[in-house]
Amino acid sequence: MEPLAARTLLDFFDHAVTSGKSELLVSKVGGVWTGVSAEEFGARTRGLALGLASHGVDRGDRVAILSENRPEWPMTDFATLAVGAVTVPIYTSYLPPQVEYLLNDSAAKVVVVSGAHELRKVQEIRGNCPSLQHVIAIEAMVEKEAAPGGGDVLRFDDVVRHGQELLKADPGAFDERVKAVKPEDQATMIYTSGTTGEPKGAILSHQNFVSNVLMTSRYYPTDPSEVGLSFLPLAHVFERMADYLYFSRRITIAYAESIEKLSENFQEVRPHFFAAVPRVYEKMLARIQAAVEKAPPLRRKIFAWAVGVGAERVRKVEKGEPVSPLLALKAKVADRLVFSKIKARLGGRFRFAISGGAPLGRETAEFFWAAGVEVYEGYGLTETSPVLTSNRPGAWRLGSVGKAIDGVTLRFASDGEVLAKGPNVMEGYWRKPDETAKAFDVDGWFRTGDIGSLDEDGYLTLTDRKKEILVNAYGKNVAPAPLEGALKLTRFIASAVLIGDRRKFMSALIVPDFDALETWAAANEVPSRSREEMLANPKVQKLFQGVVDLVNGSEPSEHRIKAFHLLTNDFSIETGELTPTLKVKRRVIVQKYRAEIDAMYAAAEAHETAGAAREASF
Repeated sequence: MEPLAARTLLDFFDHAVTSGKSELLVSKVGGVWTGVSAEEFGARTRGLALGLASHGVDRGDRVAILSENRPEWPMTDFATLAVGAVTVPIYTSYLPPQVEYLLNDSAAKVVVVSGAHELRKVQEIRGNCPSLQHVIAIEAMVEKEAAPGGGDVLRFDDVVRHGQELLKADPGAFDERVKAVKPEDQATMIYTSGTTGEPKGAILSHQNFVSNVLMTSRYYPTDPSEVGLSFLPLAHVFERMADYLYFSRRITIAYAESIEKLSENFQEVRPHFFAAVPRVYEKMLARIQAAVEKAPPLRRKIFAWAVGVGAERVRKVEKGEPVSPLLALKAKVADRLVFSKIKARLGGRFRFAISGGAPLGRETAEFFWAAGVEVYEGYGLTETSPVLTSNRPGAWRLGSVGKAIDGVTLRFASDGEVLAKGPNVMEGYWRKPDETAKAFDVDGWFRTGDIGSLDEDGYLTLTDRKKEILVNAYGKNVAPAPLEGALKLTRFIASAVLIGDRRKFMSALIVPDFDALETWAAANEVPSRSREEMLANPKVQKLFQGVVDLVNGSEPSEHRIKAFHLLTNDFSIETGELTPTLKVKRRVIVQKYRAEIDAMYAAAEAHETAGAAREASF
């Protein structure tokens, strides 16, 4: 398909709604997958735009969206943009105080909420938000959920219908407003998730997003008949950009029910592609490995053989080397016996996936590529709309995040930090001039905060986040990501966080993969009446010590993990240890498990002291 000529995000809207598609958007309503046609999507969005305007939303105003992924999300987004206003997405996982902070910091005039749960959050803090004039609820439960004294709540459909009546009286009103929107106008304010401090609102223009969509989409051949599955929160810049790309290509967007129901939704929707963060791929791989672990010995051997064949073939293709007839034959057999079943779990029509948000481990990527599941890893940030680099069909290298996309230029600071320039880079942070100044160097290059390097062919490899580099008590720098990634590659570990900032040595908090561990425990006569009892068992401690020793390998002394503590529960968004995009909040985890960490170091140091005393007495 020829690239779309677009100046603003509203050109993507116009292109999609004039497609004539009977199902432009698909979501589950009352347990049934229900489509929204291009015509209906266009009519409701236009009505919503004029409805918002009639309630005082004007150019430059902020409209917040507190909703899960559903058709009304992009309706609200495009309607807000059409009146020259700015969207402020908020994660549904945020608690009322976090919602209050974002509404006040952005000075949002309107917030659109989805269901009762989100409405209650807003009603709880509404009295503390002086700029907030209107709350619009998508689902029809207004009378029951509006708290006494909490202010009126408007129905989404009522606002749409009112706007449609206004449009009948003045048919050109919507188009006139759209014509007034310029590429340089602010389109959205996306708050960073706050893994290292207070959330900041990155201001992104129409031009920022449009340039990124147009440059990125040219690398991936698509067809309007295809379906993209949307399940990362639209509040995150990665999924937001992916959905804009779908609109620009007139691709049907299917909104998954939740990440927990992905397996079912893959079977029901049968998507051709999707975007996900590394943790999703890691969980998918862990489930596959757990199933294989429970299979009979012959099936386990066949699986291992198939993975080996697939990996050998991928390495040949990656290097541009010919695949021998014998290897090609083996690969076909491996696909029939093993990999076809994995692809069937994705619905059977899968073409490719995109990974972003954090580095994807090479071994994880290699497994999926070996299985014929092409996962193209890219790299970017909220502040860059988001894509800076990407692997792509015909130009990929596992373990890298790809080459810079057209229009983006990269260079490196003296400490290895990746610096970037391009039309997709934000103008700055909302009402934070000091933070904006810190985000750019003296020559105007955006500081990504990531450490990396380019190979001779222009592929970027990332090693760690600059702010997450651990500095031990002796001043040695240790990048946690490689060691954490190595730990998670073992089948007994679900999550791991390296500890060691200002400490004498490195340690780790480890969350076991309890499915794999419980299977192992049963086979090794380890009682598992409770997780606490199982993890305290000497056999289990020895098992994980062996895993840690394997990861330590030939690492230099300052990188070796010399103590670990096993946790009974995985990190989660609900408990505050993960961001809504499943990134680890290192500072939160260190604070939450401070007692366990201190006890771990005290025990290790006591053991070391006792050992030194024994040597001295000897």
